[in-house]
Amino acid sequence: MCLAIPGKIIELRTDADGVRMARATFGGIVKEVCLEFTPEAKVDDYILVHVGFALNTVDEEEAKQTFELLRELGQLDELDIPELSS
Repeated sequence: MCLAIPGKIIELRTDADGVRMARATFGGIVKEVCLEFTPEAKVDDYILVHVGFALNTVDEEEAKQTFELLRELGQLDELDIPELSS
């Protein structure tokens, strides 16, 4: 099953090729994310990420609910990440 995981943008940047990128936190784990599909995304926004690409922005409550649902379904177990915090 392919999932989009909610994360929070903590930093924006543009890479050497001019691609809009972000550092996003996923319950304490920080990853690089491409923002080319979500040009409206900004620092402190919550995004849904699949294979390194932000697909959509979501509000904080939706992000937390999605994260918790994925945890309950056991989809985050192998990541061993703590609860999503604001």
